[in-house]
Amino acid sequence: MRIALGLLAGLLSLAVQAAPASPYVSLDRAAWPERLDSPVLFDVASRAEILSFARALNDSEQLDEAALAARLGLRQVNLQKVRAVRARLWQRLWQNYQQAQLSCEQDASFCYPLESLAELRTQAAQFAGDVGEFYTGWVEPSYHFHQRYLDEQLRKAALLGQTSSEVERLSDAERDGETLNDRVFLLSFVGGPSAPGGATDGLTDYLRRQRVEGTFFVLGNRLQQRRNASSVEALRALYARQCVGIQGWEYRSHAQWQGWQDSLRRSQARVQSDLPAQYLPLFRPPYGQRRSDGDGFMASQGLQVSLWDIDAQDDGTLDSQASAQRVLTLMLLWRKGVVQFHDSLDKAQPAVEWLLESTAQSGLAWEDCHVYGTSTR
Repeated sequence: MRIALGLLAGLLSLAVQAAPASPYVSLDRAAWPERLDSPVLFDVASRAEILSFARALNDSEQLDEAALAARLGLRQVNLQKVRAVRARLWQRLWQNYQQAQLSCEQDASFCYPLESLAELRTQAAQFAGDVGEFYTGWVEPSYHFHQRYLDEQLRKAALLGQTSSEVERLSDAERDGETLNDRVFLLSFVGGPSAPGGATDGLTDYLRRQRVEGTFFVLGNRLQQRRNASSVEALRALYARQCVGIQGWEYRSHAQWQGWQDSLRRSQARVQSDLPAQYLPLFRPPYGQRRSDGDGFMASQGLQVSLWDIDAQDDGTLDSQASAQRVLTLMLLWRKGVVQFHDSLDKAQPAVEWLLESTAQSGLAWEDCHVYGTSTR
């Protein structure tokens, strides 16, 4: 079987310190020779991506501090944070591999008799030479994707202490997707709403038709503009059967902004007033940047920080197909989590459509946004 291989790259504009050293990447899923049309085949691909990422993670640990800084495009790195993030990644890989092994009796591909994290590390180091001819065309494209994706994560880890991000929770009060069950994902959207008749309208209508719920983290100023251009009734129709959290009044870092508390108050009041049935007390920090001393204020407002695990990177040069394929690869890797798209962009809807179609028979579940938003850790 002839396999088409490809790597798709894109660039995302972020805050200066959080900008990546290299473009964000996707993995062309055509490199994988099987459709994910059953839960068992999802597990096969999941085991493969876990081992491929583990190989990249193991290789990165062979770099000394200077070599790692050069690879990440930094003058220096917070090595303590990098080690802590690596340790969490290893723990999650081991947990995920154990879940993915539960179907090994139905299909033994990428099933190894591993009984500990140490054995997973050993297997990862020799993984590339042991995949079988059927999967040979996937090996290097996957490895290169995971190297680049790992660099994204390690660069953010290296900047912790200077710049907060989604790779680390600052307290137990913050939420991410790790509390979800295996094979369960939450769709989330940021940066909206669009102008009337724009991308947000088409996306929310599509989700309703598919009976899927998303959590939309809105910007207060854009919601205000949308309200002024239409009506409260139109806003409520726009987000019917969806959930709405806040992203602040403006799309800017809330870590150093002196007006960050006012930003949250204003946007929270706007959403609670206009969308009481859809409102959830969740805050998605732009760029993942927020204050380490913000828990008291957040609690006083009844708010919770809601981070993400899987980023489509659809607000850069990745097209909708590349964004969707990036998300699917990361879903196979992490097996659960909060997925982030940008609903104000035209890319989001076709990406979500492809994603839902490609996983329709994979045994996945999409989390009820109301359940997620009102549950406790």
